[in-house]
Amino acid sequence: MKLTYFTFSAAPDYLTELDSIVKAFEAKYPNITIEVQTASYDQYFTKLQTAVSGGTAPDTFELNYENFVTYASAGSLLDISSQAQAAASTYYPRAYAVFQQDGKQYGLPESFSDVLLFYNKDLFDAANQAYPTADWTWADELAAAKKLTNAGSGVWGDFQPVQFFEFYKVLAQNGGTFFNADQTASTFNDAKGVEAANWLIRKANTDKVMPTAAQLGGQDDTALFKSGKLAMWHNGIWQFSGLKDTTFKWDVQVEPGNTVKANHFFANAVVASAKTAQPAEAYQWLAFLTGSAEAVKIRLDASWELPAVADQSQFASYLSQTPPDNRKAVFDALSDIVVPPVIEQESQLQDIVTKALQAAQTGQKTVQEALDGAAQQVDALLK
Repeated sequence: MKLTYFTFSAAPDYLTELDSIVKAFEAKYPNITIEVQTASYDQYFTKLQTAVSGGTAPDTFELNYENFVTYASAGSLLDISSQAQAAASTYYPRAYAVFQQDGKQYGLPESFSDVLLFYNKDLFDAANQAYPTADWTWADELAAAKKLTNAGSGVWGDFQPVQFFEFYKVLAQNGGTFFNADQTASTFNDAKGVEAANWLIRKANTDKVMPTAAQLGGQDDTALFKSGKLAMWHNGIWQFSGLKDTTFKWDVQVEPGNTVKANHFFANAVVASAKTAQPAEAYQWLAFLTGSAEAVKIRLDASWELPAVADQSQFASYLSQTPPDNRKAVFDALSDIVVPPVIEQESQLQDIVTKALQAAQTGQKTVQEALDGAAQQVDALLK
């Protein structure tokens, strides 16, 4: 019996690890063969939507938290509540719960990750600056970034993308909310939202501690950090494995907040198509991929995000890996997580907000004008 599995998180860096998990599963369930299909993240959801709409959905596939609501609401996912109930305690409760809708479980949490403040210890040492601490605020970050920036030498103090995911998070760090309590209207364009958007935009436009797109000259922020030219970098823990061979010392810390702490939380789930012809076998694959000891070990050894399992003793090997030395910040961040706002038209929501922020960044609109226009468009999606 063959099951198809469509993935974005394994391609291209973790295909070997996924193959090891598949082989372990097939050894345990010799009557089932897993056929892996992959696509890059930027193409994955377009291809998935086409397959689902055309009646050729894979038996099992990945969904990130942001897109889960759309597929669950459309009736595209297999209800696995009865099978998953007995295994619920296997998973980190927050990650497990986000893949429920109307009291039903439609996915098992495959992985979680969060965003931290990466910093180049060598640049801090050269500037005689104290390293970031868990108590830092935006003001502390900006003060350090100013002292660490040397634009003439191509060294920048900070980098934080001006886009939807960073905005929703810094909005929360400023004590703001994206929607009202019953999610019928936008609130991200209030005074707290304007201040949050300005925090992202000012670092390049006003304070000159972050490179503009022109100053990057086609180089992305990952390459800039790896080249030793970036002192602080807001990015996710999935970057750890790619930074092992840097020639400078680096570490991580939980991100600064303004009025409160709020840390960006990602979660991916694996789900089964509502139309799969092998629902029992599909669930066996989902359970093995997300919660088996074999899969957990392979994922941790590769620093392939983090398995969303509740048993913290399984993370001992992960925490002992260096760099970074402060890996416990990954779990410290879970104390103050904030998940992205999600609606059925999620891709439109993200696009509207990102374009508004970019319009404000380039001076086409004031921040208030940009957010007001975005709020009006988002409110239309809610109706």
